[in-house]
Amino acid sequence: MAHRAELIAVGTEILLGNIANTDAQMLSEKLAELGVDVLYHTVVGDNPGRLRAALELARTRVDVIITTGGLGPTYDDLTKQTICETFGRKNVLHPELEAWLREWFAQRGRTMTENNLRQAYLPENCTIFHNHNGTAPGCAFCEGGVHVLMLPGPPHECSLMFETGAADYLRALSHDVIASHTLRIYGKGESEVEMLLHDRIAAMTNPTVAPYAKPDECMLRVTAKAASREEAERLLGPAVDEVMGVVGEWVYGVDVDNLESVCVAALKARGATLSAAESCTGGLIAKRITDVPGASAVFLGGVVSYTNGVKAHVINVPEALLDEFGAVSEPVARAMAEGVRAVTGSDYALAVTGLAGPDGDDRGNPVGLVYVALASPDGTVVRECRFGRRTREHIRQQAANTALDMLRRKLQ
Repeated sequence: MAHRAELIAVGTEILLGNIANTDAQMLSEKLAELGVDVLYHTVVGDNPGRLRAALELARTRVDVIITTGGLGPTYDDLTKQTICETFGRKNVLHPELEAWLREWFAQRGRTMTENNLRQAYLPENCTIFHNHNGTAPGCAFCEGGVHVLMLPGPPHECSLMFETGAADYLRALSHDVIASHTLRIYGKGESEVEMLLHDRIAAMTNPTVAPYAKPDECMLRVTAKAASREEAERLLGPAVDEVMGVVGEWVYGVDVDNLESVCVAALKARGATLSAAESCTGGLIAKRITDVPGASAVFLGGVVSYTNGVKAHVINVPEALLDEFGAVSEPVARAMAEGVRAVTGSDYALAVTGLAGPDGDDRGNPVGLVYVALASPDGTVVRECRFGRRTREHIRQQAANTALDMLRRKLQ
């Protein structure tokens, strides 16, 4: 039986826009991996009446309710009390939690105020989830066929508690094993991918294929359910191969984190090195590469050649090219890549020059025009990109993505 879930975030600060509801995004992704269908996201303020109404509605339409927030020691942390009242559970003191809380404060040389004791109260006969990043424990119980899980609001507490407690609780609800593989795609949007795979997606029941839009890229999650992990993997293999047969050109990795991690791994596999010369991206490529652990083995360095003077005098772009074609041009992008490759002695070099806005240049080039170059032992290639009049951040991210994807394709 597939379980259906509703996520209820409790916190007036979310409604006011003071913070983003990142817990919901994280939980939705994690629940999908467990085979739990998330049907609704709800946000309510710190108001018992409205929370009770949300809970009453949720229990009529799902069998798993997960709340985030409202478990702390202050007067507006009312989630536990309201849930207990709604589901007819006693909110009782758990002595082991009281002892843990007092020890937690003592170890840190702090005085535990009495309002902190509220955190040791949880529903009677519940499964306790310990908090390894804070003081508010979570819990779960089942009442009337509905499983209610309470998690803290702070993201670093919520995510760890889900991994160390809630996930095991949810896995135990099903005898089946859920396995999935994620295909990460750059160069095709979600709608294009869905059109290419529409008939296959519609025909699949186990495994299933679901597209997800991510910032500047797309993901496909292929999921199978079976009695064992081995059987689920046997189901997944042919399904992944079938999908790759259609969109494999744009898939930059399976079960990988991002483009930069794929590039670093590919460079390591080749024993090759990389450098970068960046104008409009302002060092974003270098930043993303060096965010990957172990990047020091392959990345020699980068130059933020934001001005023509730096282009000419640091990475040796001929001033004649700058005068004739302008900084935002194919010849200059090519010279930037070749120049930084020569200066650093790297095997490969990426270069980006373009207009991120808000204005074009005095040569009539529009915002969003970007040239991306890749220099390698085989020569230099340059791609002209027109990202349109988007935000500066979007243009910069797309330029960096394009550069990394060019490198990925070359290395793979």
